[in-house]
Amino acid sequence: MWYNTRGKRSRTLSVLTVGLRAHTVNKVPSRVRGGFLCGDSVLAFLFPILPHVGYGGVFPISAKELLINEEIKAKEVRVIGPDGETLGIMSASAALSTAYDQGYDLVLMAPQATPPVCRIMDYGKYKFERDKKEKEAKKKQQVIELKEIQLSCRIDTHDFETKLRHARRFLEGGNKVRVVMRFKGREMSHVGIGQEIMKKFEDACQDLGAADKAPVLEGRFMSMVLTPLKYKSN
Repeated sequence: MWYNTRGKRSRTLSVLTVGLRAHTVNKVPSRVRGGFLCGDSVLAFLFPILPHVGYGGVFPISAKELLINEEIKAKEVRVIGPDGETLGIMSASAALSTAYDQGYDLVLMAPQATPPVCRIMDYGKYKFERDKKEKEAKKKQQVIELKEIQLSCRIDTHDFETKLRHARRFLEGGNKVRVVMRFKGREMSHVGIGQEIMKKFEDACQDLGAADKAPVLEGRFMSMVLTPLKYKSN
């Protein structure tokens, strides 16, 4: 999209496909540095002319934000009082006056209803309590990660203990642990030894986690997943 300033002092600039709308702006000043506009420069140039147009047709509004007081444009609204009582249907201006007389805000709760439903409340307090509950809910949420521990059928005692400490730390942190053993070359003839090591590893973690099922051999890899007991019991 470009605008050529050669020739006439002004001409029509058409902005096509901004969101789901097309806007036409006439008499755009012709003296623009560089002779043309493109990309974000066009939107920045047109912003004073099209204040309600954004990259998606309109500027994004957070779903959390509600329309309050003078932002409510409906002619009539159904009003609910601060204590939950129904005050009936009235004009938006009358509802706003009622809210102000009580020292509260008028908040649009259900814009899709007919007529829209508004509630008289302390919006600042409502928003504070809502944000506080959301933060508490996020704190209670815990992301369970799948950690991986790699073993070998030739692993020595020191390495085994090191791997075991890592696995126990992961389980204590509430994460699952995938224990993998890879058999190289002729080690495939010692699958039984690998099963014994995996069993020994599982038994050493039994106070913190348990395997969902017995170790599974797939090609040259044997694996099992240890789940923390507190999640397994749930």
